[in-house]
Amino acid sequence: MIRTVPALLTALFTLLLSVGAHAQSIIVASTTSTEQSGLFRHILPIFTAASGVEVRVVALGTGQALDVGRRGDADVVFVHDWQAEERFVTDGYGVERLAVMYNDFVLIGPSRDPVGVRGNDIAVALTGLASSNAAIISRGDKSGTHAAELRYWETAGVGENKGRGYRECGCGMGQALNMAASSGAYVLSDRGTWLSFKNRADLAVLVEGDTRLFNQYGVMLVNPERHPHVKAEAGQKFIDWLVSDDGQAAIASYRIAGEQLFFPNAGE
Repeated sequence: MIRTVPALLTALFTLLLSVGAHAQSIIVASTTSTEQSGLFRHILPIFTAASGVEVRVVALGTGQALDVGRRGDADVVFVHDWQAEERFVTDGYGVERLAVMYNDFVLIGPSRDPVGVRGNDIAVALTGLASSNAAIISRGDKSGTHAAELRYWETAGVGENKGRGYRECGCGMGQALNMAASSGAYVLSDRGTWLSFKNRADLAVLVEGDTRLFNQYGVMLVNPERHPHVKAEAGQKFIDWLVSDDGQAAIASYRIAGEQLFFPNAGE
């Protein structure tokens, strides 16, 4: 019986170490597109198994996610508006911005395309939608997708006159797609959320392939010098994993119906 005590103590110590490791957790402020596409459900268990770090995701529009980081209410920010991300770092809220992955934006609309915008030029398509007063759903939530949409309107030279059918929902990508499906409207979406979206009704991809529709995602550690409570070590562990060979392979392996949703490009 005495001989078993060291073995029991060793087992207990190992168990305590395991519990302690898995008790470590971080908060990641990210976008609705990474959450609603299902990417996090795919990659986070892989990361946690490898690191012992649990990840809690707060999914918001990119602008709101960056605000969460500015307040120090997250340890890591993982979003897709590179200009806003660079300002986040320059202003001292983030330590460094690293590229992680990309996909693209697509213009979704009724498959019959009543306005006739189908093609590969987003500026031409938006000009046609505005001039025809077509029903358009905009996220209007300062997300990365909304920021991209505003850039495309500017490129199209439309200005404030986006037509009488233009509506801002102030909502996430999934809700915006649901609104478009129920009303037969046009909407700009990231491809990842579109591929995972189930309630498509009569919607289809109408505009794609324009190089301006490129959609880059970046990750940043919230600056612990500004917010000392930030879990910098665990947060950096997550960032390092995302840009590592293992993390990049996990991202690349996420597919829906055989189609890859995100394409890793760390280091580019």
